[in-house]
Amino acid sequence: MNRRILLLLWVSILVLCIAGISRMRFTADLSAFLPSAPTEEQALLVDLLRDGIASRMLLVGIEGGDAQARAAGSRALAVALRSSPSFVAASNGESIGTDADQTWLFEHRYQLSPAVTPARFSAEGLRAAIAESIDMLASSAGLMIKPILTRDPTAETLQVIEQFSRYQTARPGLWVARDGQRTLLLVTTAATGADTDGQADAIDTLKTTFDQIREREGLADLRLQVSGPGVFAVNARATIKDEVARLSLTGAALIIGLLLLIYRSPTALCLGLAPVVTGALVGVCAVGLVFGHVHGITLGFGIPLIGEAVDYAIYYFIQRNGGDINRFWRTIRLGVLTSVFGFAALLLSGFPGLAQVGLFSMAGLIAAVLTTRYIIPVLTPARFAIREVNGFARPLTTLMTHARVLRWLPLLASLVAASFLWFHRDRLWHHELGALSPVPDADQVLDEQLRRDLPAPDVRFLVVTSGNNAASVLSQAEQAGEVLDRLASETIIGGFDNPARFLPSPATQQARLASLPDGEELRLRLSAATSDLPLSADKLAPFVAAVETARTMAPLTRDDLEGTSLALAVDAMLIHHDDQWRAVLPVRAPADGGAIDAAAVRAALASARIDNTVFVDIKQESERLYASYLKEARTAAIGGVLAILVLLAFTLRSPVRLIRLALPLLATVLVVVGALNAFGERLTLLHLVGMLLVVAVGSNYALFFDAGEQRVDGQDLRTLASLVVANLTTLAGFGILAFSTVPVLHAIGIVVGPGALLALVFAAIMHPPQARPA
Repeated sequence: MNRRILLLLWVSILVLCIAGISRMRFTADLSAFLPSAPTEEQALLVDLLRDGIASRMLLVGIEGGDAQARAAGSRALAVALRSSPSFVAASNGESIGTDADQTWLFEHRYQLSPAVTPARFSAEGLRAAIAESIDMLASSAGLMIKPILTRDPTAETLQVIEQFSRYQTARPGLWVARDGQRTLLLVTTAATGADTDGQADAIDTLKTTFDQIREREGLADLRLQVSGPGVFAVNARATIKDEVARLSLTGAALIIGLLLLIYRSPTALCLGLAPVVTGALVGVCAVGLVFGHVHGITLGFGIPLIGEAVDYAIYYFIQRNGGDINRFWRTIRLGVLTSVFGFAALLLSGFPGLAQVGLFSMAGLIAAVLTTRYIIPVLTPARFAIREVNGFARPLTTLMTHARVLRWLPLLASLVAASFLWFHRDRLWHHELGALSPVPDADQVLDEQLRRDLPAPDVRFLVVTSGNNAASVLSQAEQAGEVLDRLASETIIGGFDNPARFLPSPATQQARLASLPDGEELRLRLSAATSDLPLSADKLAPFVAAVETARTMAPLTRDDLEGTSLALAVDAMLIHHDDQWRAVLPVRAPADGGAIDAAAVRAALASARIDNTVFVDIKQESERLYASYLKEARTAAIGGVLAILVLLAFTLRSPVRLIRLALPLLATVLVVVGALNAFGERLTLLHLVGMLLVVAVGSNYALFFDAGEQRVDGQDLRTLASLVVANLTTLAGFGILAFSTVPVLHAIGIVVGPGALLALVFAAIMHPPQARPA
């Protein structure tokens, strides 16, 4: 094909990819971790992690100074945060009910009170309720009842307050740690857990507000502590961003320095970047076109896999100085096909995240090798050549020749590693999602301390009910509440929260309002009810008027709660996402510290036959989801290996050569995994992706050695030199990731760095060259 046409086609592809990427949607939605057909519990888990109550909580501690200073700081901070649009609530243990809240509750008491029934407003019911209110005048509740007795003689206001505080476990008064050295606050952000930018802004606002209070109030000795999912997410993002930038720059500098040392040519260095850039752009575009978006997991896993593209240019520049370039391309073509076949197995995964990684890698590697094959020769200036590198390869060839006596060493090492792994198979894999967490131990300890001292709700156990609208979901939450009430009375659970306490379903509200008699009938019943009570019916005219007004009221909606503190409770437990509504009922363990009997809760809910209602153990479900993800990744990896073996068997048509190619790779994987396990590293799916890359890179090494027919001449020296240089760049680019504190980077680095080196060494030892006959 004409050189100009090739260049025009290549540039056009790059321009189209860049234009496509600029309009592409990049996401960190947790749905990539869901299987294509998730269970109801798995879908719930992702929604709750994204939008649930736990994702929006910030745990705040104030230390330093004396008790009085800490109390003052807590009160001032709570007041300031309640007026900030970044937060929907800030609790510190003190009553925050405003006059507006109390007025609103009083006006809507008949819609909210669970005691409002036809029986309660019969003559007998009214007599019992009014008599009880009169008796309470002499109790501590008398101060509240006396001013409203003639308007609320049945004490529905108290019924509402009691309903709201049911199963309340928080200590009264300002929240203070058990050791008395810290005041505590529980803050809820306006941003959801999935909105990391919003969480970051809220945390910055919190810290800035605290600093302003310290300066204004003269509380310089106070120190702020903040924890929670939002803090973890923001810090993790910053850590990953900083480490990726730092390690990438360091690795790039090492690779560039190494290639300049070898090439002694800036031109070759720049040309060598063309396959990498092309592969990355094409890979991203391919994923975007097929899936409609590109997930962060794809970039995190896929871009390191494209690092294999660096090797293609190295092989080309070093081996084009002389020799059979066609033999080089035949070997490269087969090496790329083995990598593509290996990653193709990921496309069959039921998890979109793994499927995206597979497509990204396949498209990227193909684009990279085509760029090396057709574009770099066109871009390379006439008579261009890098410095001869055969010199440093000759001593290595001598070493390899003498290494013939060690050719069984890789097999022996792999047998030892396999035996070790078999005896330690129970602790080989990490089965907890926490293994992927980049949260430092110190931050986890602080979070545990704050949670232990704070009356934060236990959000591990949840009853979740779903529907197409808020009304049906609230109705189902009421039914679930009846079941949980019974379980609480049997001490199977310690208690629960329910959004339907604060916002009853429209049907329930209508039933309560329908229980209210009209004015004339109510007067007749009051006359009979108060005939022998010290409170005459004549004094209850305000009560009759209030009931008449309530009868014409419409059921309350979420919008009616706006501006009240009840909105917080409802928004925390009533989730609306897309067209789906969910009510979340956090369930607490028994007060005696015993565990919740999950089977009993599930059985009780099942017997009640409540539509679309499930009991979810967040910890158990997250671990189950991760286990299925890990199993899927392992299955895909095994499928990829089998595909590679089938390809090699079909291409080589020699069982002996197939075994000779496969043994170094098998030995490498076994020894690396065995060494990691011996040093206490338990494997995750991240290590598995690293192993795929080791196999992809190592197969190229083995193919080159096999293609050399084990003879030493100038071409074989160039082959060895190119392999060594490619291996050094792999070590520089990936080995440095092993020092990262971010699990995804550390796992890939600690596998690919040593793995690539061992793959080259084992291939060299098991395929030692022989001198040509003179």
